[in-house]
Amino acid sequence: MPKFFVKQDQIKEDIIEIKEEDIKHIKNVLRKEINDEIEICNQENGDNYKCKIEQINQENIKCRIIEKIENRKESQIYVDIYQGLPKVDKMELIIQKSVELGVYRIIPTNMKRCIVKIEAKEEHKKIERWQKISEVAAKQSGRNLIPKVENITNVKKISNELEQYDILLVAYEEEQENTLKQELVKIKQEKKEKLNIGIVIGPEGGIDKEEIEILKQSGAKIVTLGQRILRTETVALNILSIIMYELE
Repeated sequence: MPKFFVKQDQIKEDIIEIKEEDIKHIKNVLRKEINDEIEICNQENGDNYKCKIEQINQENIKCRIIEKIENRKESQIYVDIYQGLPKVDKMELIIQKSVELGVYRIIPTNMKRCIVKIEAKEEHKKIERWQKISEVAAKQSGRNLIPKVENITNVKKISNELEQYDILLVAYEEEQENTLKQELVKIKQEKKEKLNIGIVIGPEGGIDKEEIEILKQSGAKIVTLGQRILRTETVALNILSIIMYELE
């Protein structure tokens, strides 16, 4: 059943109003008609509803809630990815696949070795585009929320945000001893139902030693992902898959 996201203010008792670009998709792509059923998700709290289309016009589509759908597609493992800014096509791939794999938030990060430099006046448009990619991927994969793409940050700011995480992992190709597996074993032993995990990933040129030291001094765990050096667009998918397999 097709799934669409709405905000809380679009839900009025047992009627949900769909607006904007979803109207064209429902009418022209899916060719839905009155009395057809669709699934609608409240993107603010993850509630899902089975709905029947009651009215279709140019400005909106009104649907009546048939029943609330009980499902738990969202994990209790909340993973944020701090991604060192890569080239545009790579960032889009990282966002798309990370959303499919269950990421909670994606925070583009400016690092010393970033090839890509985004000017302040361009940031809003970039974030807007990346957020749209997240939304499309969330719909395609049946998520109950749309992972947020935050404004661009930097390593110093990350080091001040460790308190919000149970663990902050930093993937570093020069680390030889401490493995991702070792850190996940430790956190599994805590047996928490809900976990907040941050992952820091370098850009194409990797993370600078000075940045590693800042994160390390702040309490982040520097880990190796094995003997092979992975491309930046592979790291997020690798770590997310392992974390969800081990902890979810």
